[in-house]
Amino acid sequence: MAVVREFTLPDLGEGLTGAEIVRWLVQVGDVVAVDQPVVEVETAKAMVDVPCPYGGVVTARYGEEGAEVPVGAPLITVAVPGGSDDGSGPPVTGSAVDGGSGNVLVGYGTAAPTARRRRVQPSPGPLRETTAAAPGGPLRGAPAAAPGEPSHKTAAAPGGPVPETVVCPTGPLPVISPLVRRLAREHDVDLRRLKGSGPEGLILRADVERAVAATAPASVAPAPGTPAPVATAPAATATAPTAPAPEGERVPLRGVRGAVADKLARSRREIPDASCWVDADATELLAARKAMNAAGGPKVSVLALLARICTAALARFPDLNATVDMGSREIIRLPGVHLGFAAQTDRGLVVPVVRDAQKRTLEGLSEEIARLTEAARTGTLAPAQLTGGTFTLNNYGVFGVDGSTPIINHPEAAMLGVGRISPKPWVHQGELAVRQVVQLSFTFDHRVCDGGTAGGFLRYVADCVEQPMVLLRRL
Repeated sequence: MAVVREFTLPDLGEGLTGAEIVRWLVQVGDVVAVDQPVVEVETAKAMVDVPCPYGGVVTARYGEEGAEVPVGAPLITVAVPGGSDDGSGPPVTGSAVDGGSGNVLVGYGTAAPTARRRRVQPSPGPLRETTAAAPGGPLRGAPAAAPGEPSHKTAAAPGGPVPETVVCPTGPLPVISPLVRRLAREHDVDLRRLKGSGPEGLILRADVERAVAATAPASVAPAPGTPAPVATAPAATATAPTAPAPEGERVPLRGVRGAVADKLARSRREIPDASCWVDADATELLAARKAMNAAGGPKVSVLALLARICTAALARFPDLNATVDMGSREIIRLPGVHLGFAAQTDRGLVVPVVRDAQKRTLEGLSEEIARLTEAARTGTLAPAQLTGGTFTLNNYGVFGVDGSTPIINHPEAAMLGVGRISPKPWVHQGELAVRQVVQLSFTFDHRVCDGGTAGGFLRYVADCVEQPMVLLRRL
């Protein structure tokens, strides 16, 4: 006998609480294999194909494309062959048990077989599902009747309608929808005593709602001698008229835009930040890049040069590669530099992370930044590639602006902002000349260091921009 399994949206990692359905990959009635992707969702961090850990026939889908689904909410139900209705049978098809797929998200998966679970006596309290006990015994999930009371709660109040019931002491319940089961649990409705109005006796939500309405207690009349309630004067309950809602288009804060809003607001609330900035002559840096690229081999980007400068500066000022744990009132200095860089995409601003940037060569940094940038633009970054940064480099000069005061990417401790590189008058070797000038702005968490450390970091970065040969000291 097939068992209907409910597959809920799993925890996609890194504290995500939900996702938006972008595209369904299966239809009701389709046959799916174990770990076959069934829906494409967009989280606050990336686009993800969600695989289902069950193999069988899709019996229901929950949510339309574009709908927000919280973690733990049902996505689909699958009729899995070979099992029992109470969940004691195998949770997945044989192929999943014989060889783990490895296609595992946080919170579920079939990477390794699990031992068959023993049935245990349920502890008192609400249960997830109403299941049948032995014939003639009480039903689990339903409260035991007190002496002198009816054994179930489907009796209607005096004068009220009585729903049609039928007793099914054994066998699977004619219920597919988990929402119907939940509604029955919440209102203590015994599904085995209901006659379904759906095809082949299938119990529908309307059947449960009729049973709930039939068991609702009638309004109780006041006892003799009890004074009737006194109506409150309109003046006492009158409230000030509410201001009309402002007119205009309302855009939901969700997906990437919602995640950015939450993170920036948290940064402003929790981090006492301060900023400093300096102008630097980038003429020599651009000349060094041109010479490197003319020598052949992979091209080196300006962003990669700036990333390499950042890793060298953080090696000199490790206080800034840190985070603050206010729960333990400690500053945590981090051993590796996981360098995030801001990338603008059609979905909004994202910050891919280059892992262990301090261990990479200049060419390696350039290749990794290019790879992550392309993945960000196509929406194929995994959540793990967008989290775990320790320092962020923000090149807003690509938008044609000179300066900004960056907001720290919580829970990091600092961010370097880089404006556009443009020709400006500059005093060079005692003479006025036109040079390629860039503004560098640095925002830091004042809890991890004082202004001297932040100023020393920014000055070192500016020195490396103006004289790239300074980097050779630490190579």
